[in-house]
Amino acid sequence: MKEVGVIVELARGSALDRNLRADTPPSVQSGRVVLDHLPPDENGRLGPPSAGEVIMSVPSPEALKRDWQEVSDTVGQTDTGDQPPVIIVEAAEYLREDEVAGVLDAADRADRTVIVRILADV
Repeated sequence: MKEVGVIVELARGSALDRNLRADTPPSVQSGRVVLDHLPPDENGRLGPPSAGEVIMSVPSPEALKRDWQEVSDTVGQTDTGDQPPVIIVEAAEYLREDEVAGVLDAADRADRTVIVRILADV
């Protein structure tokens, strides 16, 4: 099993960034989930990813938990070639362990690293 399963791309200085620093999920503390703090645009948002292939988009992290079976199936069944699969999250203020756990499990089952890109604050 690889060490890093999920890379979470988020805007540096965002509410999500501050909340993750204040209350870091165990999977981030262990290094299985890595945070990639990116510079936001003038509106505090991230644009489309420059690497990887978008395989699904959800409105919030809660959907990652609620639709965990769809996340698992999509990560496992989508062939992205050499590109890592990317899940877009439209907006988030918090990212909890139970929300990222399903993505991490799907990444482990598929033996791939998955990128979760958070586009904006709520």
